[in-house]
Amino acid sequence: MKIAAGQINSVIADFEGNREKIVEYSLRGAKEGADLIVFPELSLCGYPPMDLLDYNSFVEENTLSLRWLQRHLPAEIAVAVGHVSLNSSGTGKKLRNVISVIYGGEVIFTQDKTLLPTYDVFDETRYFEPSSERKLFTFRGEKIGIAICEDLWWESARDTDSVYPIDPVMELLDLGAEIILVPSASPFHKSKIKKRLALCRKTIRKGASSVFYINSVGANDSLIFDGNSIVVDRKGRLVKKAADFEEDFFVCDPDDSCNEIELEYDKYGEIEKALVLGLRDYVHKCGFSRVHLGSSGGIDSALVAALAVKALGAENVKTFAMPSRYSSDGSLTDSKKLAENLGVSYDVIAIEDMFTSFLGALEPHFGGREMDVAEENIQARIRGTLMMGYSNKWGSLVLTTGNKSELATGYCTLYGDMAGGLAVIGDLLKTEVFDLCRYINRDGEIIPWEIINKPPSAELRPDQKDEDSLPPYDVLDGILVEYLMNHRTADEIEALGYEPETVEKIVKLVGRVEYKRGQAPPVLRISDKAFGTGRRMPVARKLYEV
Repeated sequence: MKIAAGQINSVIADFEGNREKIVEYSLRGAKEGADLIVFPELSLCGYPPMDLLDYNSFVEENTLSLRWLQRHLPAEIAVAVGHVSLNSSGTGKKLRNVISVIYGGEVIFTQDKTLLPTYDVFDETRYFEPSSERKLFTFRGEKIGIAICEDLWWESARDTDSVYPIDPVMELLDLGAEIILVPSASPFHKSKIKKRLALCRKTIRKGASSVFYINSVGANDSLIFDGNSIVVDRKGRLVKKAADFEEDFFVCDPDDSCNEIELEYDKYGEIEKALVLGLRDYVHKCGFSRVHLGSSGGIDSALVAALAVKALGAENVKTFAMPSRYSSDGSLTDSKKLAENLGVSYDVIAIEDMFTSFLGALEPHFGGREMDVAEENIQARIRGTLMMGYSNKWGSLVLTTGNKSELATGYCTLYGDMAGGLAVIGDLLKTEVFDLCRYINRDGEIIPWEIINKPPSAELRPDQKDEDSLPPYDVLDGILVEYLMNHRTADEIEALGYEPETVEKIVKLVGRVEYKRGQAPPVLRISDKAFGTGRRMPVARKLYEV
């Protein structure tokens, strides 16, 4: 059987655009002789729809669009499409996450999702009732089962303390499934494709059935979907893979002597593609076309600017240098050289006069105290105000430039450098920022080497260096990985060889600045534990030193 993959970028609530794309890809599949084409989970409405599901009109539009597809899809090809449906059982949640197979103008088969994830960024039990039945349908002589995303991840979910009582894939195999279709909206994080391939191969070992894993592509808010749809034949061989981070289409018959292919993996290549896609889709899906940012001459803002150019084109990116009395000559020359290398518009707005005015206005209220973080933050907040003012006037989106190490420890200023619409590199540790910049420069200088090689500094006081307040970034990031990603306690981290005083300082900092992260813009997620919906911590609490 020839099965086509419709790896599409659905826009949440754009029913007209999504269904027209489904028809377009289905026509292509029919033209290329495919018997069946499979689209991702909830491809008709976009994933995740979240509380739009509370609106009856949104749910009704799913049904109306499904009926529209019945009338407009080519009759000679079966089409498996993901959508929201009402739960007709009379008990439980009112909605189901469904795949419907349309053929010859009729819905010939439906399968509801069984396993509804609630860990990390997922909250599907809030909306959906799980399926009570797994079943097969026979088409063109093949027995086919459908496992919707998490239904395949039964094995992996046990690692996240989500112990499911049902193994949907095993049930489908027990029923005699010869092909397992896996329509998915599986969010990206580093190395995710390796994990998916391993799961598909584990499924093959349970029973001689080929697996078609069709994944969403695109980005919605902080979540990035990488595509990377794959086909694994009955011998466990990877025989087909779609493009990563872009829409794609292929037709595959795994029983037709397909050749095995090797999975190629490029860590920083996939991170760069993910952030570019996440930035582009966030900007465009939110109705913007242009972005701007403060360019300090530092490595973080340089990386964000470079990613923005890749995502949107140099003509849609503007950078501003905003020097104060503490800015080095290098910050201006480096930010200008960066703009020239990238071909973006660049302007300078000096903030010294504004800073002096603020200090004069506050002097009677500061009581003659020594300058400290209060004066440092005033500079950042002046810059934030200028960037937001430009945004309001020109309809351009402000990109923030803070990295994960800074967000974790609070080395950032509310309403200052945190002011903006999207935190592009907020899930990249500082050491990863350096590595990604070097990767971008692999074929020649894009980000000036002067920026990459100089010691990081916020330049908010004389001769300031990041290491005045924080441990070296290789040490800091090592501790953060253990604390945030591996959920180790301070004692456990110290046992790994880290200095106790440093560990305790960092753990306290992470807890103390939870309120800042609660007011940060969305962070593009590229790790399996990003700040945002996947990490939910109380702000008002005693600092429990776990």
